[in-house]
Amino acid sequence: MLGDLRDLTRRQWHVIAACYLGWTLDAFDFFILVFVLKDVAAEFTTTVKAVTLAITLTLAMRPIGALAFGVMADRFGRRPVLMINVLAYSLLEFASGFAPSLTVFIILRALYGIAMGGEWGVGASLAMESIPAKMRGLVSGILQTGYPSGYLLASLVFYFLFPLIGWRGMFMVGIIPAFLVMYIRRTVDESPTFLAGERIEKTTNLLQQVKKNWGLFLWAITMMTSFNFLSHGTQDLYPTFLEQQRHLSNHSVSIIAAIYNIGAILGGLTFGILSNKIGRRRAIVIASLCALPILPLWTQAKTSVGLAIGAFLIQFFVQGAWGVVPAHLNELSPDAVRGAFPGVAYQLGNLLASYNATLQAGIAADHNGDYALALTIVAGVVAIILALIVGFGREARGKNF
Repeated sequence: MLGDLRDLTRRQWHVIAACYLGWTLDAFDFFILVFVLKDVAAEFTTTVKAVTLAITLTLAMRPIGALAFGVMADRFGRRPVLMINVLAYSLLEFASGFAPSLTVFIILRALYGIAMGGEWGVGASLAMESIPAKMRGLVSGILQTGYPSGYLLASLVFYFLFPLIGWRGMFMVGIIPAFLVMYIRRTVDESPTFLAGERIEKTTNLLQQVKKNWGLFLWAITMMTSFNFLSHGTQDLYPTFLEQQRHLSNHSVSIIAAIYNIGAILGGLTFGILSNKIGRRRAIVIASLCALPILPLWTQAKTSVGLAIGAFLIQFFVQGAWGVVPAHLNELSPDAVRGAFPGVAYQLGNLLASYNATLQAGIAADHNGDYALALTIVAGVVAIILALIVGFGREARGKNF
């Protein structure tokens, strides 16, 4: 598999790099808020639970972006829509740093959610359509590691720059992804599948595909709801748990976040490659179930080192399962709507899971600030549900686009 990388052309590498960076920087912009929840709350004289509404709305608005940008990508091409998308989320991230009130901040984060929702589906379809079928597992893992890579980048910026620039400066740094647009414009080619004529001429065609494949759409949305509960349920409030329940310093939280995101990157690559050999479903089921015995170490370890090890292992398996998703959803997608279907399924799953942060914060508040309990309950239940949904679901490994 790794030897096949030599067969990729320079242009194909540019596509992979651009789509990986697009998702990395999108995730970077999203996870900045995770590290500064308590600081935003203090600025606007409110509670952490109230600020988590911004996370909820960001996730809830992502399906709108997935649909809008996905339909445009199926009609006008993946490449130009990806450039518009990256520019939009960068500008909205930058504007968040100037919010004069909590209300304005939440509105900006909701608008950011629309822009964020479009990137993954458009980038994944562009990448998957631009490479040989035998490379999809590996490239799927590479693309999806953009998410923990962005989280890792956010943790490093928090570690080094937060003491100097504060939470507002953290959001202003989020303008940097806008420069990716110039790279895409200069080096990235349009999807050969799109150029061959597989496109949506009218928006109604998407509705026709939904009617024709309604069972597939419902199953994919259910699967992605479980995936998003598992991902956000193990990430979004974990820094808050470390700060407020375990009373670790900002620097310690940043170090642990860096460690578990390295685990996430390694897991995504490992299971992405493995899925080409044992199948997409089997790889996801194995990764999901392997997370279960790690839960006690992840939240109950007595030392910072123990917590870091537990977090590394949890994210290795959680993001390991996620590493299969770009290939899995694109192979399951009807050809005519590949720009829209993966992203819409993903982001509708995000919509249904968008209450996660508020749910976990509420569970913790009802149990005397016990974030460990909230994290463990959600992660454990959802890992089992995901394994069942995927294990008895569909697969189209190696499908010819």
